[in-house]
Amino acid sequence: MKSLRGRAPSKILRLTILGAWALFCLLPILWFLSIGLRPRTEIILPQPLYWPTWTVEAWNMIWSDWPMGYYLRNSIVAVLGSVVIDLALAIPAAYALARYRFRLREDIGFYILSTRMMAPAVVAIPIFFLLRNLGLLDTVWALMLVYAAMNLSLVTWIIRSYMLDIPSEIEDAARTDGATDLKILVMIIVPMCLPGIITAAVIAVIFGINEFLFTLLIASTKSAYTLSVALANFTGGSDGVIYNAISMVAFLAFMPVLVLLIAIQNHLSRGLTMGAVKG
Repeated sequence: MKSLRGRAPSKILRLTILGAWALFCLLPILWFLSIGLRPRTEIILPQPLYWPTWTVEAWNMIWSDWPMGYYLRNSIVAVLGSVVIDLALAIPAAYALARYRFRLREDIGFYILSTRMMAPAVVAIPIFFLLRNLGLLDTVWALMLVYAAMNLSLVTWIIRSYMLDIPSEIEDAARTDGATDLKILVMIIVPMCLPGIITAAVIAVIFGINEFLFTLLIASTKSAYTLSVALANFTGGSDGVIYNAISMVAFLAFMPVLVLLIAIQNHLSRGLTMGAVKG
């Protein structure tokens, strides 16, 4: 009984600390939402306002005056499509770099990673002319390909690092049973690397949904605008900066990523110990 009584205060203390930390992490999100639910006249007041007026003015404006649902759809299609392309190319490439022995393997792996260190502005103009010659400008397909090309090296490197931690004895045992390399990759390596694959995919989603330069360059009309470019519509013009609309759109852009992280948090927290050789 004494041990149970001693555990109760410690449990309450842990829950209090975790609750305070969760509230601290949620404050920026709640702050953005609170600005989006306030009238613009109150946001630009020089003096602080302790009892604001709550309104859905910004919410109605972004859905009635701007095709925000269309922008949201473009963002989701472009980002998810780019992630599918990245995974389809990165998984076999990472497996080849992690398992096959060939000349300059490490140099090729570092070169793949080094392409992500290049400033995007360096290749912006060549990519623009390439997409123009292919007739892909101002399309979601162009955004999908550009996002995939930008994140492919990083996704490959992350998945490769996970594959290197998988003991080769597991693959040797599968080859002894007659399994081919393709079957080993699909049936053994991919399930064991699932936490790494999900982590790489989430990073690609975050980078893709936050991309602005290439989206602004490729999307010349509203037919291919994404949420990141749509935010620029509220930062100028005769109406000035529309702070509540900016906050509401930013909140909408953040929510899909938050929902995705919550949905796959168990996979993100799992390590590679499942692939260890035991006994």
